[in-house]
Amino acid sequence: MESIISAINSLVWGQLMVPLLLGVGIMFSLRLRFIQLRRFKHMFSILFSGKGKDNFGISPFQALCTSLASRVGTGNLAGVAVALYVGGAGAIFWMWMTALLGMATGYAESALAQLYKTQDDQGTYRGGPAYYIERGLGQRWMGMLFAVLLIISFGFVFNAVQANSIAVAMHSAFGIDTLTTGLVIAALSAIVIFGGIHSIARAAETLVPLMALVYLMVALSVVAMHYDKVPAMFAQIFNSAFGLEQAAGGIMGGLMVALLNGVKRGLYSNEAGMGSAPNAAASAAPNPHHPASQGFVQSLGVFIDTIIICTCTALVILLSGVMEHGNGVSGVELTQAALDATLGGGGKALVAIAILFFAFTSIIGNYMYAESNLIYLMGNRYVKPLLMVVRVLVIGMVIWGALEKVGIVWDAADASMGLMAMVNLVALILLSGVVIKLTRDYEQQLNQKQVPQFTNTDDYPGQIDQTIWRK
Repeated sequence: MESIISAINSLVWGQLMVPLLLGVGIMFSLRLRFIQLRRFKHMFSILFSGKGKDNFGISPFQALCTSLASRVGTGNLAGVAVALYVGGAGAIFWMWMTALLGMATGYAESALAQLYKTQDDQGTYRGGPAYYIERGLGQRWMGMLFAVLLIISFGFVFNAVQANSIAVAMHSAFGIDTLTTGLVIAALSAIVIFGGIHSIARAAETLVPLMALVYLMVALSVVAMHYDKVPAMFAQIFNSAFGLEQAAGGIMGGLMVALLNGVKRGLYSNEAGMGSAPNAAASAAPNPHHPASQGFVQSLGVFIDTIIICTCTALVILLSGVMEHGNGVSGVELTQAALDATLGGGGKALVAIAILFFAFTSIIGNYMYAESNLIYLMGNRYVKPLLMVVRVLVIGMVIWGALEKVGIVWDAADASMGLMAMVNLVALILLSGVVIKLTRDYEQQLNQKQVPQFTNTDDYPGQIDQTIWRK
């Protein structure tokens, strides 16, 4: 199994994913005239605009929190530490670049998810890459391939990663047995997962802002305590990003290590282009009533996840100096050691509690994505018996992840994430013209001081549910 995973990672990440991921981000940034910067203020006005005028979707704020529940997790604490440990400080710069370009990619995929969304037999909105691949491109087989890869990645592998990080953190901080942690997390996850999508949205709406604010307050207080060293840390990040600090392997060798690990961990953290957040975006009742509006909300999610939260974690680790001591720890244990050093003790417990909330909400957010794609594969009529099976398997993967080795779990996540993202990125390239047209329609109405409304469904390719957009 390890050799198969290694071979997949060598092909996907060694040859294909980096140019494809960054290339798509550059394409949308240029074609949309850097909409992620031009409309940055507009993103906040939409976020708190309230739910659209129907009872079938969740609010834009709930949709953002649901996507952040998946995004904000081990990637922000353990993933950043892994990137620093393997790729050096320069990996953080490439995480930033992945996020900046990813804001445009995240906008595009979430706008498409809104445009081609449907309703299940309960009236709940469903959508995502599988839906816009089939309904926008007319390629059912490609949509099914994406759905299968997403269920494997988010339903199973990524949840094992989250459980693994919780178990490692709890054992390091409190000496709690990993099996005990796995069983407790599995039980808590089951309570929310068996409650359905609205239960997940309510849990995410409450937990995500709270946990993010508490962690940011702690991290920013550490940065403030060492404010005189911050400029040097940023200089280290920029120098290391281009291989200027690496002696072994030369400049190009150092650059490639930093680039590869920064892009990997950036994608895992903010998920822009991976095709996960569009599943949450499609569940929203947008306000304004236009597909592009939810694209702005999810673009903001990429910024919050990587530019803000991941940067705070990186600065805490770099300011602590623990990497220079060669203690040999990586992942969440490195973040724990950094906070221990900067706060004078208590860091292990603090990170353990933070990652408990971060990873727990990721587990329930991940499951929502898997459920939506299972419904796509099976249809409403046949999915109910399978949902029970998938829910049980998800809980089982949580327990397995808590017991498994860190390296195997992260390598498996990289492999499944890369394969899934490749399918989605190809679809985004093929549907890029639709994204540009949607954006022009939205911005033209904004420029005319109108509240954007989407009604001209006949002007777009594929199958669009006109009953949703002409309500």
